[in-house]
Amino acid sequence: METLEIEFIDVTDTTLVARMPVTPKVHQPDGVLHGGASVALAESVGSAAAFMFLDVENVAIRGIEISANHVKAVRDGYVYAHAEVLHKGRTTQLWNIRIENEENQLVSMVKLTTLTLKKS
Repeated sequence: METLEIEFIDVTDTTLVARMPVTPKVHQPDGVLHGGASVALAESVGSAAAFMFLDVENVAIRGIEISANHVKAVRDGYVYAHAEVLHKGRTTQLWNIRIENEENQLVSMVKLTTLTLKKS
């Protein structure tokens, strides 16, 4: 998270929001935000949300699947990832992470599935 300069900026009872600067550090060769950086942002905020919204004293959380649709290019500024739980089961959780630009336009839509494991 430090490498990508991801920072958490808001939390509610059901959502966690993080932002990441779009700089040449996260550009693909043609100067736009790399999809891999968007996915790293999404998994970071989704996993952190799982950690915050689940009882992790007795369990560990692991990401088991992630998929992303990238719909808008970003060259600079910030992108914001909004993680919201769609399903909070005992063993699996489904997270929707919407990544937006500074104008609240959709950049990427990401789905993250997490697994809850009992700590040994």
